[in-house]
Amino acid sequence: MPAPPDRDLYRREHVAWRDGLVLAGIDEVGRGPLAGPVVAVALVLPRGLCLPEIDDSKLVAPGRRLRLYRALQARGAQIGVGTVGPRGIDRLNILQATRLAMWRALERLPARPDWVVVDALRLPAPVPVEALVHGDRRSASVAAASIVAKVLRDRYMAVLDRVYPGYGFAQNKGYGTPAHWAALLALGPSPAHRLAFVERANGAAAGNDGRDPLL
Repeated sequence: MPAPPDRDLYRREHVAWRDGLVLAGIDEVGRGPLAGPVVAVALVLPRGLCLPEIDDSKLVAPGRRLRLYRALQARGAQIGVGTVGPRGIDRLNILQATRLAMWRALERLPARPDWVVVDALRLPAPVPVEALVHGDRRSASVAAASIVAKVLRDRYMAVLDRVYPGYGFAQNKGYGTPAHWAALLALGPSPAHRLAFVERANGAAAGNDGRDPLL
């Protein structure tokens, strides 16, 4: 999908800094995988901090993501992290689990922001929320949140790879690669898998009409 025309990543941040407002960006990682949690991050950039390499995490190489994450920590970015694991995703559905993870991330910021920008999703909150389509490419705060979320989730998937070996979580991050599907067929699902996702994908492959009430 092409990037939107608005590429001034810091436009909203400059408005907030000018007006003395605290702007938080929220994004998530892990809505689509077969395994692992959905991870959301709420992030407030320090006033005046402009890191030229910040962008949508999907457009940033892993090594650069890690450098940016460390730079954000070192420069005093406020970071709140929220997660929902596989059983919660199965129980709630992925959309509601994502909103819950975002809410938890917002609640874990050190202080309540004045303005929240969320990547695409509407989020009920006690402060004004802007649901910004392509937010991770249109707001530096959202882009930074996406980078931190990606780094943290990738680290966690590497831990799950050691806890539940054989599925290749460190490499596939829980996504349904051919090797991951082959491992599922051989080993069955682990406690890290989202059973609703696995069952739905299996049903679709078998010609199911896809109307899974869990999703």
